[in-house]
Amino acid sequence: MKKMKIVIFLVISIILAGAAVGEAIPDYYSRYFYLMAPPGAFQYGLDGYVNPANLAFLKAGESRFFWSTEGVKARSFENWGFVTAVPSLGFGMEHQRLPVGHVNDYRISLAGGNDGGAIGMAYGWSSGDYAAPRRERLLSIGGISRPNRYLSLGLLGNFSVQSPGREGVAEIGIRPLGDARLTLFADGAWMRGNKFKDSPWSAGAAVELSPGIGIVGRYFDSKAFTLGLSIDFGHLGISGQGHYDNNQKLSGYTYSVRAGGLQPSIFNTLGEKDNKFVPISLKGLVEYQKYALFDDQSLRFMDILKNIRAAVDDPRIGIIALNLSGLRIYPENAWEIREELKRAQTAGKKVVIFFDNAGMTGYYLASAADLVVMDPQGSLTLYGYAISKTYFRGTLDKLGLGFDEWRFFKYKSAVEVLSRDKMSEADSAQNQVYVDDWYESTRADICQSRGLSADSFDSLINNQAYFMPDMAVKAGLVDTLARWSDIERILWNETGNYFGAVSTEALLPNALPPVHWGLRPQIAVVYGLGDCAMDTGIKARRLEQVFLGLAGNRNVKAVVFRVDSPGGDGMASDIVAEALKRCAQEKPVIVSQGQVAGSGGYWISMYGTQILAGPSTITGSIGVIGGWLYDKGLAQKLGMTSDHVKRGKHADLGLGVILPFVGYQVPARDLTQEEYAKMEGFIKEYYDGFVGKVAEGRKLSIDSVRSIAEGHFYSGIEGKKLGLVDEIGGLENAIDLAKSEAGIAPDEEIDIIEISKYKGLFNFPWRIPSLPTGVQNNSVYNYLKKVCEQPGQPLPMMLPGTYPEISR
Repeated sequence: MKKMKIVIFLVISIILAGAAVGEAIPDYYSRYFYLMAPPGAFQYGLDGYVNPANLAFLKAGESRFFWSTEGVKARSFENWGFVTAVPSLGFGMEHQRLPVGHVNDYRISLAGGNDGGAIGMAYGWSSGDYAAPRRERLLSIGGISRPNRYLSLGLLGNFSVQSPGREGVAEIGIRPLGDARLTLFADGAWMRGNKFKDSPWSAGAAVELSPGIGIVGRYFDSKAFTLGLSIDFGHLGISGQGHYDNNQKLSGYTYSVRAGGLQPSIFNTLGEKDNKFVPISLKGLVEYQKYALFDDQSLRFMDILKNIRAAVDDPRIGIIALNLSGLRIYPENAWEIREELKRAQTAGKKVVIFFDNAGMTGYYLASAADLVVMDPQGSLTLYGYAISKTYFRGTLDKLGLGFDEWRFFKYKSAVEVLSRDKMSEADSAQNQVYVDDWYESTRADICQSRGLSADSFDSLINNQAYFMPDMAVKAGLVDTLARWSDIERILWNETGNYFGAVSTEALLPNALPPVHWGLRPQIAVVYGLGDCAMDTGIKARRLEQVFLGLAGNRNVKAVVFRVDSPGGDGMASDIVAEALKRCAQEKPVIVSQGQVAGSGGYWISMYGTQILAGPSTITGSIGVIGGWLYDKGLAQKLGMTSDHVKRGKHADLGLGVILPFVGYQVPARDLTQEEYAKMEGFIKEYYDGFVGKVAEGRKLSIDSVRSIAEGHFYSGIEGKKLGLVDEIGGLENAIDLAKSEAGIAPDEEIDIIEISKYKGLFNFPWRIPSLPTGVQNNSVYNYLKKVCEQPGQPLPMMLPGTYPEISR
């Protein structure tokens, strides 16, 4: 509405400042007689040619060609014009034959705004026969406000830049049913020098008989009227209207042909159903974010889920076909995609999945399909699940580095890889329980989908493990062998019907413009990814501002916080947690935990209105750990020394040689007994605070939290039993729950606002990294880096790499 107030002020001010209009600005209704209704009330008003603000509502590029007949000769051709536009930018031209010649009007338009309101500006000029009435150059300012689904208000000002000529147009559209089934409208044009009571006006209604078919009637103050019909075929559309004079006699016709953006189609109305398939390629790394440009190696997780749901809601789609060739994905994300495919099957869609080479994760996803297709030269490896760690105690000894593990809680094992040469008994036990939960959940799902018994599945894992294509078919793991390039033939062989392909971009929910006027309720999806750190990983400083901003944003009705973090810096974790807590006091905040949300990752989750996790999510790990890396002969081996002066008993703590090239300082000594005692008290106090916050956030007693804490991590399944998680579910389930908590009806359209959707504009693959990528991504290197950067700090974190990795 603020934008609309600006337009109202400008239009009224300029009109009142002007003089009467001569021939410089022809009459509004005679100039735009092609319009079936006011531009803000029906379709896109000749794509911004009349009111430039319409351009902001366009969702895709389109063009229109329109013409009028010579009197009532339906096949004659007199005046004509065309417009072509993309969102926010348009150009149009109109040719008119006049008694003294012809004239061509041109217009270029710009607009900005959103579905709730927009403003636009246009510049127009003319050319033609010298004898034709002189047309002056025009500046047009327009605005359209749609405060809700029932009301549309429009205002347009046309101003001559060569004379005081001024014109103002106001319009209103009302949808009593809240959608396009019935639209009532009225408008009026006023020129300075005319009395309001003498200003021309029109009123009428548009009725959508069914999707793709509409009729429009419009009555003018002169007692003339028009009757029109509009038919859309998807990317093409036609319309026509008859013009009746003030004696109610037919005086002529106008027609329009549209090509471009998808619109509701008469074909769907006529029963085009379940005769298409949508092919979805999952080649690449499935991530939450990617680069906006030049990043064809990554797939956005949200896009995959959205496309599956769009296929479910598209009545044309009978089959969803996935190609898993080249897929790399976390197991938990694979589970979420699998759940969406099962939902599609429940809705009556068939699922076909192809793979060439797959392991446990890829096959787990593929097993959900009604038809599993394997490449005739592919392979399938089903080894089971394992969690393995590499230990570096001996390596540190050889390098001359000492490491003191500050561990005071039984299961908090993040730094064992630096202090031990194998798993501790406690760590081995918790990892085994997790692997068992993960395996049994996977086995149950595969057996249910493929009709296998648990014993037969175990036998395949333990006695076969590797399957050539024919073996996979014989074992009942695969239905048929074929290449992805033969997918249409496969569908024909299996169903006896031909299925045409529809791209994900062309799925109706993805391609159709919004059904309703106004802004839809918004759900914000916020990502907390990577280590808990202030300016890297989850970027705590930024996330704090995001949550505080969302708390006061009235358009955002609920928030979904997707957490995929092993923890890290306790301060960074607490900053985000407190900001989330404040946001949750204003609106629902649903936490969706990804592959790992342990330790600091759980810290940033605990104040959510509800917490959802997947079966293989690692959650919990409520504990704090620390460690001290120090020089135990390294400097001597390298021929390096360091020296210092100090004032303060502990001022030399952390001082030592700085390693060349790496740039990290290695403390020259271990802690004294006094320093160790202080550090121990600090970590235990930090732990008590963590436990207390979890108890508050989850509404549990402190004793009950202590009984499941001590750094113990759990699968999502076990976490739900213990009260750490509310429900088993994925990101889409969290969005559905957020809608429900916000009081939004399940079938009501919403807008998803992702923060942030992209990593950046584009990556620079040619830049020289400070270290090889393999080193930078190494979990132990990253932990050592954190220890060196924050020596002596308690860290609520899990060592990256101790949870399921990306697999195929």
